[in-house]
Amino acid sequence: MKRFGLLLIIGFVIALGSAVFAQVDIKPVIATEVVEIDADDPAVWVNRQNPAKSMVIGTDKGGSLYVFDLDGKIRQRITGLKKPNNVDVEYGCKLGGRNIDIAVLTEAHAKRLRIYEIAASGHLTEISGSHTEVFGGKSQPMGIGLYKRPADGSIYAIISRGSDPGEGVLGQYLLKDDGSGKIDLKEVRIFGHFSGEDTVEAVAVDDELGYVYYADESTCIRKYSADPDHRTLGKELGTFGEEEYSADREGIGLYNLPGGKGYVVCTDQLKNSHYLIYPREGQTGKPHNHGKAIKTVRGGANNTDGIEVVSDSLGPRFPKGALVVMNSNGRNFLIYDWRDIAKTGKPKLNAR
Repeated sequence: MKRFGLLLIIGFVIALGSAVFAQVDIKPVIATEVVEIDADDPAVWVNRQNPAKSMVIGTDKGGSLYVFDLDGKIRQRITGLKKPNNVDVEYGCKLGGRNIDIAVLTEAHAKRLRIYEIAASGHLTEISGSHTEVFGGKSQPMGIGLYKRPADGSIYAIISRGSDPGEGVLGQYLLKDDGSGKIDLKEVRIFGHFSGEDTVEAVAVDDELGYVYYADESTCIRKYSADPDHRTLGKELGTFGEEEYSADREGIGLYNLPGGKGYVVCTDQLKNSHYLIYPREGQTGKPHNHGKAIKTVRGGANNTDGIEVVSDSLGPRFPKGALVVMNSNGRNFLIYDWRDIAKTGKPKLNAR
């Protein structure tokens, strides 16, 4: 009995140690200035010429879109929007013989997208055409992930809808040059399973591997092909995150490493929100089986909705990239150094 009791104690200590190593705490390097009403979702524009001059673009559901520098200072505010929800960034959009970087947001109450050109300074200028309504004007757009198809450079917006559609929770729209310096949309397909509970807001796209991930908030993370011409024809490729969450599944981000490796980061929307990290490449021989989270990170952010993950260098303060999260009570966004995620706890995450 004594030996058995000792073994139980040893087993408990090992299990406790494993739990401690699996869940680690980090601190933000930067907290942005506050938005006016209700911060929601960030995106990051990487300045390829000067990474330290990259910008965080964040929505305020109260009606504004903000641009912050990497010191967290507000550099631009666009007002008069009708419940802007989520925002994403893409590079090398063809428009009028130019290649430009763009930011696209879902304007929920207007049931359309708003599209902005990003200047070399990080300043946004609207280039929305006259046809940017989505879901036929019948559903509010929520989450958004932009997909640039490697084969031809076409750019698509993949959007989740706010109402309960049963089947077809995502809409995919081709971004088109309207010939006058603006961008219109063309609906390509409606697809994606939904449990029917809560909603789907977080959407993230892996351009290189061609996958879209979205959070069925009360159920799981779902994965499909992002290419509308892919042979899978809208078939669900896999799900994960069914059992590891205590609150809603929210923001999703991708940390890309060479050779298709890296990490998928998903949010558990707790009061002290958790960010669960999964292998981007899945399991050996099973690329759509992402298994259990290999690490959970907490950073003090409250009820996080949207997140963004960047694997590119953002200058000397963030040479290995960053995690940017929405902080509800603070009405702002927090920026974490990826090196703090990579060096803390077990298993170690390989920093590029």
